[in-house]
Amino acid sequence: MTGAPMLECHGLRLRYGDLTAVDGVGFHISTGETYGLLGPNGAGKTTTISMVAGLLDRDAGEVTVAGEPMSPHAVRAKAAIGYVPQDLAIYPDLSARENLMFFARLYGMPTADAKRRCAEVLALTGLTDRAGDQTKKYSGGMKRRLNIGIGLLHRPKLLILDEPTVGVDPQSRNAILESVQDLSGEGMAVLYTTHYMEEAERLCDRVGIIDHGKLIAEGTRTELVSMVGEGDRVRLLAAGNLAKAAAELAGHRWVRQAGPTDQGIDLVVEDARGNLPAILTVTAAAGTSVRSVEVTEPDLEAVFLHLTGRALRD
Repeated sequence: MTGAPMLECHGLRLRYGDLTAVDGVGFHISTGETYGLLGPNGAGKTTTISMVAGLLDRDAGEVTVAGEPMSPHAVRAKAAIGYVPQDLAIYPDLSARENLMFFARLYGMPTADAKRRCAEVLALTGLTDRAGDQTKKYSGGMKRRLNIGIGLLHRPKLLILDEPTVGVDPQSRNAILESVQDLSGEGMAVLYTTHYMEEAERLCDRVGIIDHGKLIAEGTRTELVSMVGEGDRVRLLAAGNLAKAAAELAGHRWVRQAGPTDQGIDLVVEDARGNLPAILTVTAAAGTSVRSVEVTEPDLEAVFLHLTGRALRD
């Protein structure tokens, strides 16, 4: 990441009658960064990115993209964005190549440049072999990949992806996630909305957790997990002097809890993976033989539960 802000938004607010869909949301995304908006369905993710992309006017707040102010009528700011909506925006009776050429011409690309760029996007999305087939014959995953490809045609500075893996098979989902990782690695800023915790953990440099239209937490995965106030849980399947080993482990400052069980020792520790060699050394010295180790780290699901009192998918 260069640290240069590609997107900045502050105090975004939008009401529909008595319903406040988005309430004071603000964040920024740097060049080469993937920022995730994580929250349940109906949390305000799509409304937020619609305001960011200039598709919806806002009641309050400011948005700038590549230094240009955004509004429903802003041409230069919108030109810097590639927007991939949750609903498919492709023509089913056209082939993938025809879809791409159509949108390339809408972007104003000369014919030669459009053909060259369409071929690049087909290769990037893994659709070259099916480029001439009508897209109504495509699987859900192929349609999603084409949908993303359309958003990439004009080489946007900011790519906005709204739940791009909804309803696709695991193989296509993995291909989509790999493509997003490659794009941010090439310097593109990416705004990614999802209600899948594992996607946010895999893809995003920073995550904003949104619920009931409000951004209730923001940070890296490590920063967010630290809010939970829990350590990593370690379960040792072991035999021997379990009580002595547990007592010895409890004496270390990075061990929050340690106790023997019927089959081994359960611990709550800081940085379990970093301290695992010390854990094994202490247990061996106490006359305990460890047969297996299971480490469970707090995740974004735990953060969401901690902040809202309910699971992410409730």
